[in-house]
Amino acid sequence: MRDAGANSETTIATDSRPHSDTSGAATDANVILSFDVEEHHRIEAAAGLVISPAHQGRYRERLEPSTRWILDALAARGAKATFFVLGQIAEHSPSLLRAINDAGHEVASHGWDHRRVTTMSREEFRDDVRKAKSAIEQATGHPVVGYRAPTFSIGIRNPWAIDVLFEEGMLYDSSIYPVRHDRYGVPKAPRVPFVIRGEQHCLLELPPATWRVCGCNVPMGGGGYFRLFPLWFTLQAIRQANCESDPAPAMLYFHPWEFDPGQQRLPLKSLNRLRTYVGIRRNQRRLTRLLNCHESNRALDFANRLNSCRDTLRQFELCDRAIPNCKEMDSARHGAVAR
Repeated sequence: MRDAGANSETTIATDSRPHSDTSGAATDANVILSFDVEEHHRIEAAAGLVISPAHQGRYRERLEPSTRWILDALAARGAKATFFVLGQIAEHSPSLLRAINDAGHEVASHGWDHRRVTTMSREEFRDDVRKAKSAIEQATGHPVVGYRAPTFSIGIRNPWAIDVLFEEGMLYDSSIYPVRHDRYGVPKAPRVPFVIRGEQHCLLELPPATWRVCGCNVPMGGGGYFRLFPLWFTLQAIRQANCESDPAPAMLYFHPWEFDPGQQRLPLKSLNRLRTYVGIRRNQRRLTRLLNCHESNRALDFANRLNSCRDTLRQFELCDRAIPNCKEMDSARHGAVAR
């Protein structure tokens, strides 16, 4: 495998032959549905607001009904998904995590309390990962092997975060959004699953979906983009991803609060208000339409499959001090992980 330059991409020959699924689960689906389970007041747009304990409690109360609506919508179509859950939610609402797990979905980590990784030191991040992982595993009884950083806050400023995730037993990450954005993004990163290289270790990366238009990556992975733009845009992003390589699932992400139009709205500034609330009243119908168009599966199932053919995946370095190859990933992530 060729060495990649700093913040650059190396394309490795793609094996066009069908790959066996080492997890034992079906991976005929071409979409990974994921949901970031957090209360509405934790969104980045509300970071500067003072939310009273009473209001925080109300948002927490609304989280479970909206999440259970998602579970019902998935069950009606036999769809599977990955739920990236905050450790504090696991501590407060363990029955909700058990319901997600018992329905056959994957429960992964979204950190402890939605603190951005860019605000932490390496050891603070390690403590955050461990604390959340422990709480989620206690609630579900299953190992946590997937991670998504709050606000996609892993990038070129903190490549050591990949090393910490590897060292704490994660099989994959889904924090690198290959777009330009005022809050996050690594625009030069690959648009399809790839091997991300930190300072010392490598990990499988499952980036949110983008739509390549006129040489630019347009974010189409979910969230506000799913609400703001026509559904056709998302479907185009899925088609592009599926044509990139085999397998090349499109990673989509949503939040339970996005399917709860009756919740009390936060006093956000105009741009943040637009990003947060436009299209929220039609979001349930739109997700139902998406589920009718595409089959979906868990990130874990694709991660197992992709790790079995990882030598064909692209590599991307987050810093110029990265290791020259990915033997760590090869030796430590060889076997499939069962739920």
